Order: sequence, then structure tokens, then C-alpha cells
Amino acid sequence: MTETGTTDTGVTSTGTGEPTGTGEPAATDWRGWQESWDRQQEWYMPDREERFRVMLDMVEAAVGPEPRVLDLACGTGSITDRLLRRFPGATSTGVDLDPALLAIARGYFAGDERVSFVTADLKDPGWTALLPGASYDAVLTATALHWLRAEPLAALYGQLGGLVRDGGVFMNADHMTDGSTPRINAIERAHRHAGMDRARAAGALDWADWWELAGRDPVLAGPTAERFRIYGEHAEGDTPSVDWHARKLREAGFDEVRAVWSSPSDSLVLALK
Repeated sequence: MTETGTTDTGVTSTGTGEPTGTGEPAATDWRGWQESWDRQQEWYMPDREERFRVMLDMVEAAVGPEPRVLDLACGTGSITDRLLRRFPGATSTGVDLDPALLAIARGYFAGDERVSFVTADLKDPGWTALLPGASYDAVLTATALHWLRAEPLAALYGQLGGLVRDGGVFMNADHMTDGSTPRINAIERAHRHAGMDRARAAGALDWADWWELAGRDPVLAGPTAERFRIYGEHAEGDTPSVDWHARKLREAGFDEVRAVWSSPSDSLVLALK
């Protein structure tokens, strides 16, 4: 982003931080960055909005239209954005460690008293002490916890058992592989990658492209560099099966657990306390 205008991210920026003629630096287009993150994620997951819809359907069914939500590994706040548009009476606390994505989230939701953010490492046993509340109606996360290995993910689930109130829900929409269906997995993967190739040819940004642009933005360059210092290029986690998630969540104190949405590669698991 080196010239004023809208880039292929959908973000408007001077790219220099230079004054706009009013004596003030150009404002960062937080909405543009939020939307560009969504478009980049949709390149990998064309059914992303469908899983969000089912997630919020189940929030409403389980705990009503004014939930107190913990948006776990919140990134730019994609879940919180959809939550508040559908349920204006909801509140959300977003938790993440990524300084660049949190910068976008904080900028996008600036001034909204329904939303707060906490910088925390979910692998730190003491991260829950940083939260503003002791329990939540719903803890929600999507396409994030797969970067954790199985052991720390199971430990995290144990902590969530104490954060979700009785009658509340935890939902995780993520990559959950089933090793017993290799032919189905291969068919789905080939179909998905063909669609990604078509979108790529039409100009869609992938993960690396998006981060390159973020790293060139005058406001996000510093947080982006810090993000890569923390995580590296991309975390290498595990993608256990739905059955594994269900077993670990029951061990964490949830009464009922099942998938409420799935594709051949991903599932949305709901755990009821």
C-alpha cells in the first residue's frame, strides 16, 4: 500500500501515514482491514459464513439473544462482529495474543462499550486471571485452536470447563480430520483446492499475500513484525477428530457434546455445560 486508494485487500490507506491536508495523519481503515481478513479466510473456507450462522443459531437456542460471550482466539473479531450484528444486546470479550489482529479488532470496535479485548497466551496456565469475568454464557472460537498440539488443547479445554456457566455452551468450528475416510478426504480436498485455484486466478489473496500487505502498512507494520516474532510463519498444531474433541470436553466437565455442523474437513462441535 504505497499509494492512496483501495488496494486489492479492500483497504483504503495513504500507505505513508502522511497528513491528508487537514493537519492530521490519515486514519486507518479498520473496517477495510476487517473485511479484507474475512475475504482472505473465505478463500480457504467458502462455507465460513454458514458455520458462523449455525454457531449463532445454537447460541440463541441455548442461552438466548443477550449472551455474555468469550471470543476465544478472536483474531480481528470476526465472531464478535457477527454476534453483535445479530444480537445487539450481547457483550463480548475477545482474547488473543496476535498483536496485529488485535490492533485491527481494537480499531474496528473502538468506542463500542459492549466489546473488550484481552492480550493473553492460551498456553499460559494463568491466562484466565486476565479476564474481566469469572464465567460466560458462551465461549466461541473458529479456525484457531488447530495451531495447538493435542496436549495443550486438552489442558485448555479443562480450563474452559470452569469458564462456561451451568447451562452455557462452548463451540469450536475448526479443522477436524477423520483418518478412517481417506478417499472421502481426498475427494473433498481436491474439490476445495480446485475452487481455491479459480478464486486465486480471479485475484483472491492468500495468507502470505495478506500478511505481506499488513507488513507494509504504516500502522500495522510493527505489530505484524511482532506477530511473526511470536508465531513464526505459521504454527504447527494438531487436527484431531470430532470424537477426540468430544471426549476431552466431557472430561473437562461438559455434559453433552456433539457436532452440530460439518463438512468433510471441518466441524462445529458444541459442548453443553
